[in-house]
Amino acid sequence: MKFFAVLALCVVGAIAAPLSADQAATVQSTWASVRFNEVDILAAVFAAYPDIQARFPQFAGKDLASLKDSAAFATHAGRIVGFISELIALVGNESNAPAVNTLIGQLAASHKGRGIAPAQFNEFRTALVAYLQANVAWNAAVESAWTAGLDNIFGLLFAQL
Repeated sequence: MKFFAVLALCVVGAIAAPLSADQAATVQSTWASVRFNEVDILAAVFAAYPDIQARFPQFAGKDLASLKDSAAFATHAGRIVGFISELIALVGNESNAPAVNTLIGQLAASHKGRGIAPAQFNEFRTALVAYLQANVAWNAAVESAWTAGLDNIFGLLFAQL
């Protein structure tokens, strides 16, 4: 259940090699413009990859349109996006590496036990990037910053799965 929150946060904030100051600022500013769209972000992930929705027992097999209006969905989406926001707040500062590693380690441990494979994490990443591309001012610099951050986060995550 915490799969997406932890994943998203790991994707952006936990980095093996810190982002440059410019890249970190780009990731943080673009995220700031969508971070309050929790329900829409999780709904976009579920719409793009129904197999991810199926991994959440409370949402499996339910109509996405009706889920979007439920308190349970909003609460869970808030946890996931909150986790991502926590990671994003840590980017660009090398002294935050221990915190990032701890968060990523917790994400890996909790999802490994549930049998979440790297392929589903990659699906989440793809859906998150597609959401960002559709909802922020996306250009080559933004793409480069997010790609670097996500590559680092997923590298740390996959090393622990």
